[in-house]
Amino acid sequence: MPLYRYNPSGVCCQEIQFEIDEEKKIKQVFFIGGCPGNLSAISKLIQGKPAAEVAELLSGNDCAGKGTSCADQLAQALQQALCQL
Repeated sequence: MPLYRYNPSGVCCQEIQFEIDEEKKIKQVFFIGGCPGNLSAISKLIQGKPAAEVAELLSGNDCAGKGTSCADQLAQALQQALCQL
């Protein structure tokens, strides 16, 4: 299983790392930087879920009027990764 790395923009976290298994489910997610409590909770909640469903659910989530959020950036990263599979 490859480890995907995504460099988000417009948010506090500096990098998002994740794995998607052969069934296109999220194996694990790590956020480097950002709000540790919230991002750790998101990681736990989405583990084992289909990546496409998570991307759809989190897409467009906004943080403090930034037009994006760490969750939205994760959705973009997942969409990119799914296109590569």
